[in-house]
Amino acid sequence: MKHIRYIFLILLLGVMLFAGTFPYASSSVTRPASAADALQGSEEEGDPPVNSTIESAFEPYYVDVARTWEEEGARPARESILVPGTRLSGQSEGASVTTGSYAGKEEVLIWNNNRTEWIEYEIEVPAEGMYEMVLSYHALIDEDAVYQSYRPTTMAVSFDGEYVFNEARAIEFARMFRDELPFKKDEKGNHIRPRPIEQNQWMRQSFQDAEGTSSLPLKWKLTEGKHTLRLQSFAPIVIDQIELVPPTTIPSYEEFQTTLPENNGNASGSEVIVIEAEHMQAKNDVAIQVMTDQDPLMSPDADNKLIFNAIGGTRWQNGGGAITWSFTVPDSGRYNLGIRAYQGYQSSKKVYRKIMIDGKVPFEELLAYPISYSTSWQGLVIGQSVEEPYEIYLEKGEHTLTLAATYAPYSPVLNEQEQVLARIRDLSENINTITGGVEDTARTWRIKENFPELITRTEEIKQRLERMETMLLEVNGEADANLQSLATAITDIEDILRYPNDLPYKLEDLSLISSRVASITSSLTAAPMALDKLYIAPAGTAFPRMEANWGEKTLRNVSSFFHSFSSDNRLSSSEEEVLNIWVNYGRDYVNLIQEMADQYFTPETGIEVQVDLLPDENLLVMANAAGKSPDIALGMTEGRPIELAIRGAVEDLSDYPGFDDLFEQYSPGSTLPYYFADGYYALPETQRFQVLYYRKDILQKLGLGVPDTWEEVIEMLPTLQQNGYNFHIPYNDYMTFLYQYGAEFYTADGMKTALDSPEAFTGFKLMTDLFTVYGIEQQVPSFYQHFRDGDMPIGIADFNFYLQMRVAAPELDGWWGMAPLPGTESEHGEVERWTGGNQTAAAIFSNSHLKEEAWQFLQWWLSSETQQRFGNDLEGFYGVAFRWNTANLEAFTGLPWNEEELAVMLEQWRWYKDMANIPGSYFIPREVMNAWNRTVLSGQNYRDALEEGILGMDREIWRKAREFDYIDEQGSIVDTYDPPQVTEPWKGVDRYVNP
Repeated sequence: MKHIRYIFLILLLGVMLFAGTFPYASSSVTRPASAADALQGSEEEGDPPVNSTIESAFEPYYVDVARTWEEEGARPARESILVPGTRLSGQSEGASVTTGSYAGKEEVLIWNNNRTEWIEYEIEVPAEGMYEMVLSYHALIDEDAVYQSYRPTTMAVSFDGEYVFNEARAIEFARMFRDELPFKKDEKGNHIRPRPIEQNQWMRQSFQDAEGTSSLPLKWKLTEGKHTLRLQSFAPIVIDQIELVPPTTIPSYEEFQTTLPENNGNASGSEVIVIEAEHMQAKNDVAIQVMTDQDPLMSPDADNKLIFNAIGGTRWQNGGGAITWSFTVPDSGRYNLGIRAYQGYQSSKKVYRKIMIDGKVPFEELLAYPISYSTSWQGLVIGQSVEEPYEIYLEKGEHTLTLAATYAPYSPVLNEQEQVLARIRDLSENINTITGGVEDTARTWRIKENFPELITRTEEIKQRLERMETMLLEVNGEADANLQSLATAITDIEDILRYPNDLPYKLEDLSLISSRVASITSSLTAAPMALDKLYIAPAGTAFPRMEANWGEKTLRNVSSFFHSFSSDNRLSSSEEEVLNIWVNYGRDYVNLIQEMADQYFTPETGIEVQVDLLPDENLLVMANAAGKSPDIALGMTEGRPIELAIRGAVEDLSDYPGFDDLFEQYSPGSTLPYYFADGYYALPETQRFQVLYYRKDILQKLGLGVPDTWEEVIEMLPTLQQNGYNFHIPYNDYMTFLYQYGAEFYTADGMKTALDSPEAFTGFKLMTDLFTVYGIEQQVPSFYQHFRDGDMPIGIADFNFYLQMRVAAPELDGWWGMAPLPGTESEHGEVERWTGGNQTAAAIFSNSHLKEEAWQFLQWWLSSETQQRFGNDLEGFYGVAFRWNTANLEAFTGLPWNEEELAVMLEQWRWYKDMANIPGSYFIPREVMNAWNRTVLSGQNYRDALEEGILGMDREIWRKAREFDYIDEQGSIVDTYDPPQVTEPWKGVDRYVNP
């Protein structure tokens, strides 16, 4: 009978495959291969259709929709349509819009929103055609704010209630900044990083892809008649007008030459104009930073100091990041362009820059101009070759030159990559369905006879990988690490095809191939390049020497070697008047904190700051015992401050002026770990709590929704497990279950544990039943890997998991989501989602001689403006892997979350409650987990197991209370801890939550 069931299952699945009813997941959640995939179901003739399980939730990408319009023969519009910003036809309830004057213009729309709002315009289109849109706008600047946001205004743009393509969901309108010049110096002659100053100006910008995948503005095909344009945003902006204009046309260089005057004017007698790149006029992203380089031909010469003499590098690599310089042309005529650049960040890979003169691209060759890889600074003449530079005619007077990072030439490769990843996911799901999630190596498969579609799909993946390889080689011009990754993936697919009957055992191999293919995304979308100088030379005039010779480089290397032995090192200073700060984060964090202190704190207060890396937190205890502790420690784990406070090593911050204002920034549950003896001995810096992560594609395929309560989790488990999946719950997440059922860890006086309550036993029972009764896996080595592979499509994880998914799983972008934790429904019908987490904290040491100065620094460092600036700079410099999970809610909302992510985080934030620390509290998590082990692993009754743990907790709390004289020799209580109680969700979140 068992064999008959297997044969029946194989036949049934075979029929499903041949009938085309297998649940292939659509790539429309990311990028469809073409407009045919997006709109008609097939990329090209002969490709099998890909049926979507979540088609309605996602739009195709612009490149595919634009290709369809082109194939349909869509024509460019001939007329422009002008829409005044104040002519609204609708707005969301409570939208913060007014009409008035701003920055010299009358009758403009002032949209002062700090939550998601929308406005609408009714547009009469005279004739069907392709339109670009242009916005005339001004950043809404709050002159009274201490800190101005660096973030651009991001808008979602829809017509008639629909997003025509995916990019329309996030179109950015930049803010323009410049660096404060001249550069200031410290006492040792090193430059201090300049502050960004926002340009108070009106701007006119096309609606364009926020990621820079296209060098040209986005277009919309509009039919004749009335249309409703909706703009939805989360940030303030002032709108003058919206223009719908015919598409931009840019001539080729050959065509452009015919428009130039025949003579060279008077330019031939002019000198070469040299622009120092670090002296920019404007930049559209504060992440673009000046830098120092020791190359001997740099200007000014750094001479082994921190002298800003270049700009960019890895801080100028994101698509769309633009820098503008101004220059004056003494005579009208033809000119050539040149740059002195360093492009040695990614071996053998080209990067591209869009080059604009006076805000426009003169000819199409400058839409994405290639900069080749080189291990040293190189002089580049912009042209077809050094012998054939491009010529541009410039009138006498003021002009601007703009370079913008772009990876548009790699976009076709990335589009094809999305298709490959989608088909690998399809193939993996099909294999998982056939095998029931069980890899039975003793079973014999006949794939070619019974499931030929699997082989066809695998061969298609191989063909697409080969197509990607060819496309990438054409764009880059030579082999690089990305091409090698694709070649390895092709070899792996060929190995799978060599033995097709082993396909059911190749899920892990397919996952590795998917990871390898996805790994090239970050490289292809990053375009780092540094600039030293820019040159505008009269046509025919020789450029200055732009590359150092061997002798100059050798002398500089020797000088740098001997300078490395110098004791002139800021971090080795031991002057008592300098505020010493030890930081328990990585070196990148330390460097940025030092830069910000030099740039902002010291000039404002006159207090010098020295920031050092703390390699081991235990050094704080030893340094304090030796009388060598710092003035301030940052990044301490949440239990450390109270350990030090009990011994009188850190200050009670509540005694300092202004504490109450600083304290109000934090949720009451986040400050519990730092309370002791009527004082607060630290304040939180970062806060990490758990949320629910889920695979949209798999839950949709199973017909499951996102659970809101633990009852709904239990209801979905049979469906998950019957299909070879499971739900992930961290086995040590005891706070969630105990807090959600109303338990507390201590009695009101704090002298014993309160886990002997009915609420605690109920919560602990659910925590253990999920593993013993409902089949949750007890130990999961890597939820991230299981989630990525798809066999655990839903589960609970913390902030680090979010960073892993954003950084290391680009192939799943758009396929996963976040939700607040499942909770328990209260008697009032509210779902309570209480949970704890982990924090880092900042404290002042009691033996500091600069306590008041230390408090000034702590107030500055923990303020919302500094925390937001630090978070934005950190991520801007180093990428999303360095997302700063600040405990300051106002600063947290100013970081680059998307709307869905922020809504989830804010909902969970209101339910955050950590555990207070008292002497002996370290025994509580230890004994709770011992009780879990006894229940889940040894089969002991849950109540007996927890009661046994409670005895151990109370003994240790009593012993420590006796040690610190809270209980006298006769066993009488002399004093109590009285930890604060938090019973209500934090209402401080409400002002940031969308209505």
